[in-house]
Amino acid sequence: MNMTTLRLSIMMFLEFFIWGGWFVTLGTFLSAAFAATGAQSGAAYSTQSWGAIVAPFVVGLVADRYVNAERLLGILHLVGALLMYQMYRAADFAGFYPYVLAYMVLYMPTLALVNSVSFRQLSSPEKQFGWIRVWGTLGWIAAGLLISALGWDGKVAVGQGALRNTFLMCAICSAVLGVYSFTLPATPPVRRAAGGMGESLGFNALGLLKDRNYLVFFVASILICIPLAFYYQNANLFLTEIGVPNATARMTIGQMSEVLFMLLLPVFLGRFGIKNTLLLGMAAWALRYALFALGASDATSLLLVLGIALHGVCYDFFFVSGQIYTDKKAGEAVKSSAQGLITLATYGVGMLIGYQVAGAITDRYVAGTGHAWASIWYFPAAFAVVILLLFLVAFRGERQRDSA
Repeated sequence: MNMTTLRLSIMMFLEFFIWGGWFVTLGTFLSAAFAATGAQSGAAYSTQSWGAIVAPFVVGLVADRYVNAERLLGILHLVGALLMYQMYRAADFAGFYPYVLAYMVLYMPTLALVNSVSFRQLSSPEKQFGWIRVWGTLGWIAAGLLISALGWDGKVAVGQGALRNTFLMCAICSAVLGVYSFTLPATPPVRRAAGGMGESLGFNALGLLKDRNYLVFFVASILICIPLAFYYQNANLFLTEIGVPNATARMTIGQMSEVLFMLLLPVFLGRFGIKNTLLLGMAAWALRYALFALGASDATSLLLVLGIALHGVCYDFFFVSGQIYTDKKAGEAVKSSAQGLITLATYGVGMLIGYQVAGAITDRYVAGTGHAWASIWYFPAAFAVVILLLFLVAFRGERQRDSA
């Protein structure tokens, strides 16, 4: 590993350590600290979607035109550290929400910035970037393991407010990354023509929707974000509430499986084609939530572990496969725009809808001091099955493209 690769790997590790260090346990914290409703938790998680919608404007209007990417990355993380510290100090949900909204509007653009810094410094990004990006996943895993090792996510500790410490930890880490970013290799802006903003947002890739199959895939991608939102918003709260020990560390099994199935994805695409791979990803969402529902009454159930471990299939086989499918469908002139379009549709629009639905369903099944989790999990399981069946019927096979 040369020095540039090492520096970029540290950047990627810190970037995702910060996100994994508070986002996974956010729902559990809000419930314990502020007695937040499902709707309030959904609103807090929806800030990710608002950030995803704003991100192309920040990157397209600022980083691509006026400011070095590494300097903007540093500024955003330093300001983010102050906002994260205010989240740590917040006394109620009303005081917490403005800070988490402002933080995510600043954080989501940094996901594109760390990629930009990396790509611009690598001689062969298609071969080298994967080894750098994997350190982001390792950072997310490390955050979860550390939270459980410190005992902040235990049921008693959660009740005593220990999860508030995650915001202080991430504020410190954000400040460190903010300062560190100014030491990264210079990544000056690439000044774009007037059409650059439309390209960043993906507007000039809208022509892809004239293709029937891509339109079906596009709509399915938005809809599958509803089950996805249930996992992000409720999984940690669910595991903690039913008494699963070291819940946050257990959830890192999902990231570990993500790495494994990312390596297996080319094999599945080559053998089964894009349609069957996408169907397998959707089926995994339905199976995961059915396992959660069936295991909801037993904190030691192996079904829960299997449900978490399916994260790699759920995410890689649908979302990563979808990015590959989008790249194949798009012509050379709109490849970047097409990726911007699908990201805006899923993490922006899709997840925004998903968190609202997840919040409403969670509130509907409040039971005493907890929730009727089996009933909650059966909803996204059934919804994923419906999407799968509609996709199976509406999406036509593309044998030649699948084998490409």
